[in-house]
Amino acid sequence: QAQLVESGGGLVQPVGSLRLSCAHTGGIFSGAPMGWYRQGAGKEREVVAGITTDGITNYTDAVKGRFTVSRDNAKNMVYLQINSRNPEDPATYSCNNYQEQRFLKFLDIWGQGTLVTVSS
Repeated sequence: QAQLVESGGGLVQPVGSLRLSCAHTGGIFSGAPMGWYRQGAGKEREVVAGITTDGITNYTDAVKGRFTVSRDNAKNMVYLQINSRNPEDPATYSCNNYQEQRFLKFLDIWGQGTLVTVSS
């Protein structure tokens, strides 16, 4: 009964920020590295950020310096802060166990994702 529920998507302005939230339920997510992924229309899902249980983060070059991933283990929450936008950022964002891009095929449980749109 593992479950992932993403929220917080919407329109991110050129100036400002948007925080995405991921509530996770299940032992496969607790105590494990978590990641954020995005999938644009007609594109395959790609990993954008990861975070370990103790807060060590990593980002793909596409979002490095613009996105911030964080987590609250006590609340079983993972967050992705979009601090500045690029035209490539509009997509459906999802969270899951962290995996490198080449191992995404091993992730078989996904939430509904949350849609992020970008103005101008």
